[in-house]
Amino acid sequence: MGREFLGVFEEWASTYDEAVTGHDPQYRDVFEGYDTILNEVAQLAEGTVMEFGVGTGNLTEKVLAKGLPVIGIEPSDPMRELAKEKLPQLDLYEGDFLEFPLPSKPVNTIISTYAFHHLTKVEKNKAVAKFYSLLANGGRVVFADTVYENEQAEQQIKQEAHELGYHDLLEDLSREYYPQLEEIRQLFEQNGFYFEAKQRNKFVWLFVAKKFEEE
Repeated sequence: MGREFLGVFEEWASTYDEAVTGHDPQYRDVFEGYDTILNEVAQLAEGTVMEFGVGTGNLTEKVLAKGLPVIGIEPSDPMRELAKEKLPQLDLYEGDFLEFPLPSKPVNTIISTYAFHHLTKVEKNKAVAKFYSLLANGGRVVFADTVYENEQAEQQIKQEAHELGYHDLLEDLSREYYPQLEEIRQLFEQNGFYFEAKQRNKFVWLFVAKKFEEE
């Protein structure tokens, strides 16, 4: 993922699990229903799972609890340390959406939460092409991340953050590469996926992209 944001992860690592429970009012709406969202992503995972942006391992823990093998990828050293403390049995590697160790077996599901927005549009396209190559026939990508429904929704969300004095949130929304829904749909469809998305809170959409079956 966008390595330029590694400093943010390293500062956030020790307090991330606290943030997702709604302690920071600026990010309360971003993480509304956090546990439910993770459960839904985990439920949609099947077969051998590859997770990008493991973070502290909250989603990973739910997938491992299903008895599925997980190959974890995480660029931040502090985040990896926390995840390994929580889940010592996890196969966890240093890497990101674009540069990572290739798995030794076919992958059936690629998962990620709250991470894909770190990539620029060009980087997202490269990553989606890699996902297609990694996945077995009929494999799927299951992501949950901040996505704007359209231009109007993007402007409204930013205006509300400004009016509420949520300066950290507004800086985040302006600095990172949050896509609009149609943009993310096109990225997946032009790379050979069926795509569907459902909104899960004011910020976060769950999207599932299934690889076309190859003859």
